[in-house]
Amino acid sequence: MRIQLKEDLIFNNIGSENIWIGVDDTDSKHGGCTTYVALAIIEQLKKENCDMIGYPRLVRLNPNIPWKTRGNGAVSIQFKNGKRKKIRSILENILNKYARVDDKDTNPGFVIIDEQPCFSLYEKTVREIVSLKETKQILDSIGAEYKGYKNGRGIIGAAASVAWSPNHDRTYELISYREEKKWGTNRQVDYQSVIKMDETYGSTFDNYDYENNHNRLVPNSSCPVLYGIRGENIEDLIKASSIVKSEKIDHKLIFETNQGTDDHLQRKNIIDIEPFQSAIVEGSICKEPYTLKGGHVIFTIRDSKGKIDCAAYEPTKEFRNIIRKLCAGDFVEVYGGVREKPLTVNIEKINVKSLVKKVEKVENPVCPKCGKHMKSKGKNQGFKCKKCGTKSDKPVLEEKKRNLEIGFYEVPVCARRHLSKPLKRMDHKPF
Repeated sequence: MRIQLKEDLIFNNIGSENIWIGVDDTDSKHGGCTTYVALAIIEQLKKENCDMIGYPRLVRLNPNIPWKTRGNGAVSIQFKNGKRKKIRSILENILNKYARVDDKDTNPGFVIIDEQPCFSLYEKTVREIVSLKETKQILDSIGAEYKGYKNGRGIIGAAASVAWSPNHDRTYELISYREEKKWGTNRQVDYQSVIKMDETYGSTFDNYDYENNHNRLVPNSSCPVLYGIRGENIEDLIKASSIVKSEKIDHKLIFETNQGTDDHLQRKNIIDIEPFQSAIVEGSICKEPYTLKGGHVIFTIRDSKGKIDCAAYEPTKEFRNIIRKLCAGDFVEVYGGVREKPLTVNIEKINVKSLVKKVEKVENPVCPKCGKHMKSKGKNQGFKCKKCGTKSDKPVLEEKKRNLEIGFYEVPVCARRHLSKPLKRMDHKPF
């Protein structure tokens, strides 16, 4: 077992001997892991005297793609001293062993390339839907070698992962892997040690959900990962990992990632929002929150050109209580992925920018002549003094305290997407 440390890595650019490798879509909803494939590639290429440049990268792509397997994460690695023919043979052997091609939704792909594709390929792949034809055209134009299995869709993510550069933001994840004999069995990770780690290292994030007693470090699938710690500081990740008590760890590897960066989000007017994107959109609430059967909470916002539903689905748990406190007229900024039918923003976080005053009737009006309370004439028909006949349509109103503050609110850790930037990182300054 060995953690790849910063001092072990080579960061210089040495020209045409450098080779990028990208891999995607090797896992399934029932098992497998693309980061483990990356580990296997690194271990094998070490034996071939290929030196890794920088950290391996875990690049999350559009979380709204309907055909994704689990976390929609691709990996990429840069090496020096490698030969394409040998690298291709190694990749094919490893994918033949670990890729879950038996799953109908798994369509692996890899790329081998001397230079990174344009950054815009990554941007489009993390925010929209990219065609395989479009990706192949880009790869062919820069002399890339690639291979797709089954429908070959994994080539798209593999290419996009190589195209990513941390131009604006980055985080890291230390992933610990299980012994192969334990794959598919219950993981042994001590929850109290995870809580201690979370309380000790503030540069880590999305470790533990205290409200819902959920250990976010541990995956739900039968994949080879034992746990993963996400954070901003490599040294802190290594120290944090030493606090976590668990079953025996087979390998550890640190990835540079786009997790927790909000790279998937685009600012949009409501009229421009399309399905399968992720948007930041603002507007006034024109239809107050209501709860559907199953616990989903829906409200509608409007801007100058359109309106759209926004949803806090049941898995967001206590976050829905915040949403239920909103009123018509409140002005909000919503962050989230876009569902196709019905077109709805799935809220990841919300910025409450202004609140309307909320008033409620406390009593019928008092007759100015008689000094007695008037009687209602019926719903929406006003009031009348029974003694002198004086009329009024204004009851006595009182401003109701809003149990809600202006500012940001986010879904709990148990419901958070890999790409969503936690509020604790919202003041992060771009590089």
